[in-house]
Amino acid sequence: MKEKIAIQGELGSYSHLAATEIFSDVEIITCKTFDQALEIAKNNNNMKTVIPIENSIAGRVADVHYLLPKYKLKIIGEYFHQVNHCLLALKGNEMKNIKYVKSHAHAISQCHEKINKYNFTPVIEADTAGSAKKLSEEQSKDVAVIASELAASIYNLDIVERNFEDTAGNTTRFLIMSSEMSDFISLENNTKYITTCIFKLKSLPAALYNSLGGFAKNNVNLTKLESFAVNNTFDQVLFYLDIEGHLNEPRVVSSLEILKKNTESLDILGVYPASEFRNKN
Repeated sequence: MKEKIAIQGELGSYSHLAATEIFSDVEIITCKTFDQALEIAKNNNNMKTVIPIENSIAGRVADVHYLLPKYKLKIIGEYFHQVNHCLLALKGNEMKNIKYVKSHAHAISQCHEKINKYNFTPVIEADTAGSAKKLSEEQSKDVAVIASELAASIYNLDIVERNFEDTAGNTTRFLIMSSEMSDFISLENNTKYITTCIFKLKSLPAALYNSLGGFAKNNVNLTKLESFAVNNTFDQVLFYLDIEGHLNEPRVVSSLEILKKNTESLDILGVYPASEFRNKN
C-alpha cells in the first residue's frame, strides 16, 4: 500500500526526493506552502508529511518553527538528505546561451561561486523544482535552473553540471510527521532516541537558566535549542528543543520535570529513533 505524503513544493523537489528515500512506495501530494502540507496531514489520518526543518549551510527553514505549535502533528521520525544541486537547461542547449540562473534563494546562495564563475545573473524563484517546471513550460534558452537530478528527469531537462554547489556535504534534516495520536514508541535497549518539544517560559528572572539545569544535572545532551518570537511581538518567545533520550528514561523524566516547573506550557511533539546519520558526525 502506498504511503500518502504531503510535501511543500513541486514534484522533483528535495522534499520529494527525501520522501522517496524514506518510503519504498509513495504517493506525493504537492502543496504550495508548508502551512498547506501540515494542514492536509493534520486533517487526514492516512497521510503523513515530510518537512525540512534545518540545513547544514542555510540554518533553519523559515516558517516551519512557527507552524509546529499551530498544528501539533506528531513527529515520528527524522531523515538527513544530502543535497546535490544540478545545473539544468533545455535539451540540447549550450552553456554559451545561458545568461540567467533561477532557483530558490537557498540554492542560489549555496552555488554563488559557480554562478559568479560562469557570470550568470541569479534570479530568485519560489522553489527549486518549481523553477525547473517553469523552464520546461517557457522553453527559455537563456535560462538555466538549479534543482535536483529528479527534477531534470521529470521535466525533461539536460543536466549541464552535477554537484553545482560550492561546498560538499550540504545536508537537510527532514521531520516525518503524522496526525496519528497513538502513544509514543516504547523504549527499547540499544536504540538511540530524540525527544522534541516546544515550550514557553514563565516570565521570571533566570527562567531559561533554571529550566535547562536539569539536563546538565542528569547528563542529557541538547542537540538543538532555538527561540522564535510569536504573535508578532518580541516579548513572547517559544523555544524548540531536541534532546538525546527517550521520554520514559528516568534521566529524561527528571530533566523534563525541572523544565516544566519553569514553563507556562510544554508540548512534547515526538519521541523517535535518532537517525544513523548522527553517528557519522
